[in-house]
Amino acid sequence: MTLKLLLGGARSGKSSLALSIAGSLGLPVTFLATAEALDAEMAERIARHRAERAAGWETIEEPVELGSVLARLDPDRAVVLDCLTVWVSNLVLQDVDGDEIVERAAGVAALASGRPGPVVVVSNEVGSGIVPADSLSRRYRDTLGRVNATFAAEAAEAYLVVAGRLLELSRPETSKRVETSKRVETSKWGRE
Repeated sequence: MTLKLLLGGARSGKSSLALSIAGSLGLPVTFLATAEALDAEMAERIARHRAERAAGWETIEEPVELGSVLARLDPDRAVVLDCLTVWVSNLVLQDVDGDEIVERAAGVAALASGRPGPVVVVSNEVGSGIVPADSLSRRYRDTLGRVNATFAAEAAEAYLVVAGRLLELSRPETSKRVETSKRVETSKWGRE
C-alpha cells in the first residue's frame, strides 16, 4: 500500500479514519496539513484536529506546495495529507488555473504513489450536491472533482467514507468485469 484515498462528505469521518489507518501502521507519521487559521473558527477547528493526532507525530502545515514537502520527507515515513479540499481552495483563491491545479495534483499524486512509505490522502466529494449558483463555486467544484479523480487513478486503494464507514471504490476495469459477469449471471435466470 503506497497511496490510499479517502473521499467523503463533510464530517463523514474521513480524517478520523486517516488517523486510525496511519496510527495502525507502526511507522513514524508525518501529518501534512493544508489549512490555515484565517479566522477564529478555523483556528479552533485546527486546534481540535491537532489534539486528535498522536503526540509523536510530526506536523507540517503547508497550504500550497505539497509536492516540494512530500519530495523532501523521509520516504519510509507514513504520511497523512489532510486535505485536498482545502488545498484546491487555496489554489483557486490564488487564481491558479484549473488545468494547472490538476497538473500539480498529478505530480503530487505520482510522488505519493511512488513512495515506499504509505500515504493516506483525505478529500471531500463535493460533486454530489446541487450545481453552485456562482462561477467561482462551480470552478472550485469542477476542479476538485478532477483532482480527486487524478488521485484516485494513482491510488492503490480508494474509499468513499459515509458516516464513518468505508465503501471501497473499484477501478473502472474491475467494474466492467463485475458488470459483465452480473449480466451473464442474470441472463441465466431472466431479467434484472
